[in-house]
Amino acid sequence: MPADPRAVLTRPAPEPDVTVAYGDHPDQVADLRRPTGAGPARPLVVVVHGGFWRAEYDRRHTGPLAAALAADGYPVAQLEYRRTGQPGGGWPGTFTDALAGIAALPELAAEALPGRVRRTAPILIGHSAGGHLALYAAATAPSTVGGVLALAPVADLAEAYRLDLDSGAVAALLGGGPADFPDRYAATDPRSLVPIRTRTVVVHGSRDQQVPVAMSRDFVVAGRATGSDIALLELPGCEHFGLIDPESSAWPRVLDVLRSLHDDH
Repeated sequence: MPADPRAVLTRPAPEPDVTVAYGDHPDQVADLRRPTGAGPARPLVVVVHGGFWRAEYDRRHTGPLAAALAADGYPVAQLEYRRTGQPGGGWPGTFTDALAGIAALPELAAEALPGRVRRTAPILIGHSAGGHLALYAAATAPSTVGGVLALAPVADLAEAYRLDLDSGAVAALLGGGPADFPDRYAATDPRSLVPIRTRTVVVHGSRDQQVPVAMSRDFVVAGRATGSDIALLELPGCEHFGLIDPESSAWPRVLDVLRSLHDDH
């Protein structure tokens, strides 16, 4: 693993094959990557990036992950969305963008990458805040999601607000706390949206300093108690960024989970 776990965030990656738009705003786009090799059309893998929903983090930091997935034979889309600190970001634009992009991308990708993408519900890989958005999409628009691989997701917005993760990130996303906007939390917090019927695997490192692993433990217990098809893979010694770093020791485990979700789809 690199000495600096954040190195993956700025590591260069090959340029995407094509960028498609699912809306009129400059951030309503996704970068597509063609799978290496020949073979039949496969379900799309949509990567939903993290960064605590903030404008300073965009899809580009998932380039190494997306390039590695394409090299492994997956058609990949790196979803962008409006974020906090931008006009239209936060409530509700971040949420409507995520749902619109996920719903539109299989068709857009099938047209842009002929013969390589099956027009079925995609598998979502969401990291951190992107994991939150992936769980939100699966809970609220299940027909558009074929499976979820949630990597260190912010799976409990009320608890993340209470813990003040990333210095007010949830308050910036929703406009305030649960007492201020209970309806917004009820509509968008995965912890209150269980059961999630879409098959979901949560992967979280035991040494995560950005999103505590206890949040995933509690979320998966609550999900299973309400009938969710959900499992937790906890990786001892892994921190937050190793989960999206193809050079990390955690990466083979992440790939194994993706294969299990994708091959069943």
